[in-house]
Amino acid sequence: MKVAENLKRINLQINEACHKVNRSSEEVTLIAVTKYVSIERAEEALGAGIHHLGENRDDSLLEKWEVLQDKPTWHYIGSLQTRKVKNIIDKVDYIHSLDRLSLAEEINKRANHQMKCLVQVNVSGEASKHGLSLEEAIPFIKALSSYEHIVVDGLMTMAPLTDDEQILRDCFRKLRELRGQVQSLQLEFAPCSNLSMGMSNDFAIAIEEGATMIRIGTALVGEDG
Repeated sequence: MKVAENLKRINLQINEACHKVNRSSEEVTLIAVTKYVSIERAEEALGAGIHHLGENRDDSLLEKWEVLQDKPTWHYIGSLQTRKVKNIIDKVDYIHSLDRLSLAEEINKRANHQMKCLVQVNVSGEASKHGLSLEEAIPFIKALSSYEHIVVDGLMTMAPLTDDEQILRDCFRKLRELRGQVQSLQLEFAPCSNLSMGMSNDFAIAIEEGATMIRIGTALVGEDG
């Protein structure tokens, strides 16, 4: 199936989810996760009207960036090794996986501009997932105040892989509540406006619970090009 057809179907689902909770679909940014697909498929996504691409490995991102350059808005959504920061820092617009001070130090050192970062929170507490615990998140964000090149633009989480809607809702709701706590601190370097949550299998629920960025791979661009 073509990306344009997938996009049409997903946009309908986005509109439906927004309508349920009286939100505007303009509040939701759709990120096409292109990590498993070819450059040609990524180009097809751009041609279909998608403006945001997400990658989770530096080599895959750099390969696509060489061809696409700044046509899309680039999101680095995977766990980022400190030593890889230098490879991507001047190529991406957002980093969704800030979860430790050593990474913050490297981003701050390598960036020559303010880098929009989302703090990754492991809301579910699963050992297989990266990110800070809910309790660690606010002290961590406060500790970023001295890094002049880092803006905490929002929070990111990955929900458990489950069909249990209540578990998914609880996960997304807790991230939204945490964002409210961060915003109430009124930290200049941490406007924390975005919630990056929801993927191919659960994005409609994430939108109902307040997601402003959804990361969709398989349902949108497939798994290979």
